[in-house]
Amino acid sequence: MSGHGELGHILPKSLYFKVFWALMVLTVITVVVSEFHFGVLNLVVAMGIASVKAALVAGVFMHLRFENPITWLYAAFPLVLLFLLIGGVFLDNPFR
Repeated sequence: MSGHGELGHILPKSLYFKVFWALMVLTVITVVVSEFHFGVLNLVVAMGIASVKAALVAGVFMHLRFENPITWLYAAFPLVLLFLLIGGVFLDNPFR
């Protein structure tokens, strides 16, 4: 009675290795870009690279790309809350 009746999505190992190396390359890019001073855009560039890395992890390792849309909503809802919290901090910061 503990069986689910269906197998999970089996992905080839080569895909996992490709994603691993993509994450490593993006990490090196993050470190290299952090040495340059883009002013206000430093945070934007770092968060953009981190967002791509998070999307790779969520899509491949968490198998979210095979899930139905409601599961995507459950995964994205904390991100909405995170953006609201960060936005609140940025709105409060100029008044200090």
